[in-house]
Amino acid sequence: TKIEGNPSHPASLGATDVFAQAALLDLYDPDRMRTLTHVGEIFPWSAFIGAMRTVSTAQQATKGAGLRILTETVSSPTLAAQIQEILRRFPAAMWHQWDPASEMNEAAGLRMAAGNDVSVHYNVERAAVIVSLDSDFFGCGPGHLIYTRQFAARRRPEGAGCRLYAAETMPSTTGAKADHRLPLKPSQIEILARALAADLGVSGVNRGAALPPNAQSWLTAVRTDLNAHRSSSIVVAGEGQPPVVHALAHAMNAVLGNAGQTVLYTDSVEPQPVDQVRSVRELAEAMAAGQVDTLVIIGGNPVYTAPADLQFGEQMNKVRMRVHLSLHANETSALSHWQVPEAHFLEAWSDARAFDGTVSIVQPLIAPLYGGRSAHEVLATLSDRPERTGYQTVREFWQQRMRATGASEAMGATGASALGAAGAKGATPVAQGFSPVDSDF
Repeated sequence: TKIEGNPSHPASLGATDVFAQAALLDLYDPDRMRTLTHVGEIFPWSAFIGAMRTVSTAQQATKGAGLRILTETVSSPTLAAQIQEILRRFPAAMWHQWDPASEMNEAAGLRMAAGNDVSVHYNVERAAVIVSLDSDFFGCGPGHLIYTRQFAARRRPEGAGCRLYAAETMPSTTGAKADHRLPLKPSQIEILARALAADLGVSGVNRGAALPPNAQSWLTAVRTDLNAHRSSSIVVAGEGQPPVVHALAHAMNAVLGNAGQTVLYTDSVEPQPVDQVRSVRELAEAMAAGQVDTLVIIGGNPVYTAPADLQFGEQMNKVRMRVHLSLHANETSALSHWQVPEAHFLEAWSDARAFDGTVSIVQPLIAPLYGGRSAHEVLATLSDRPERTGYQTVREFWQQRMRATGASEAMGATGASALGAAGAKGATPVAQGFSPVDSDF
């Protein structure tokens, strides 16, 4: 079995990365969870459905006041609709999100700059100058495949050319491609960003400490090049940088006139973006206060990955009924009453939005090897149709959307010009003249 990208998909254009290739190792991993268990004993799926029906009946009396659902970052329109359906059925229930690998800093920086939740994408094929502030956006991240292809096209002899400046704390794929690479300490990236923003005319920026001589000469060259290529440049900050660096990067792009040209802002790809640190903290506090009767965890391993000061595992033990859907047995499943083996994404029906909002239907490659269940099937047990399959759930969702809005609108098409790539788009561009809200950096 070999994974390849879809040539018609604007996020890959037929390419794949090491993460997609490595997904096959998870599929055939002999250490995958193989049986559905309750407190260590093997049970059939029908027994789990029965247990969740009992939960639903009990929660109806309190409108779901004791019900909590914890997921990782959700990009599936169908899964988000399922959760919203449950919340309508149980208005007092709550949906929490926690994903330690999510782009929390970037999202917070966008909120600082834009004042609301939006997504950002880059049109590298139009960029003559790119400045990376500790960002490996050619080596990882949701859009790195298409960014790399666009960059490579500009760098070919027949291409328009593109200069890449990279300031980074550790060697990266992006830094290796840079024409001018500046090694800095982690503490100096924000100082560099502040100095560059001030030099470019971003208002309200405090420059901070002085930069070393080599950084100052690099900064002077970058400032000159960016000023010479307004509306055709990109400044991008790395995920590891604090939100203020991301906000400064967006402010610089706005001042340079890049917004709507090389830097594109759209409605958030996530159906319900939240501050995930606050979300998981609120869940831990609710469990500590004895307010949670039933906790359904879809994927992830929060007992291991949640901030240590939350003592998530200790608080989780106070919940009367704990359900965990997971591909592997881990610290969270060890503390759960019901351990549900998860179907690999190559074994299950679903859907997803790419980094630019493009909608894709996820079709299984094979039947589940170990009788695993998808998130759609687990959440269906809290609905009035607990035996729905993932296929039925996804199919019915898109049938309803298409009947209501038409096929093109249902899939979120906004036109091929929105992001400079072919294919249906699922995120609507916001004002092309985007500029950050007034903020004191």
